[in-house]
Amino acid sequence: MSEFLDLHGRTSKVLRALADAAMRRHGLHIGQDHLLAMLWERDGSTPGEVATALNVTTPTVVKMADRMTATGLLTRRRDDRDNRLVRLWLTDTGRALQKPIEAERRLIEEKVTADLTETERASLVNALAKVYRTASELLSEPIDHSDSAIT
Repeated sequence: MSEFLDLHGRTSKVLRALADAAMRRHGLHIGQDHLLAMLWERDGSTPGEVATALNVTTPTVVKMADRMTATGLLTRRRDDRDNRLVRLWLTDTGRALQKPIEAERRLIEEKVTADLTETERASLVNALAKVYRTASELLSEPIDHSDSAIT
């Protein structure tokens, strides 16, 4: 396995485990903080809009929204202009989690980057943004196996 993919994969798993543990302290399951963050920015989004923004499937968002509705974090309402659409809206409980969740995420970020200088942090974020952008572009391209070593 390539050094970059191996290290990135292992880092992603351990960061996800840290974030998951922090989110559980607030009664959230893995990924729900991302759905909340999306609604903190664009309350009233459709499950499809959330799925696109989070790069997951709409059924994944619907399942997550079911669980979050049951725990009182959000509600579903039909769109006022198009009754076929359902929109996800934060409850007061869901809105109240914004500050503590953002604080938890900042604390994790501070702790895991504590050994980096400010310049290294900025370079890391810049490099990861470029990798993310390129990987996202590659996802939208048709797969060409002619260059691949895998046949």
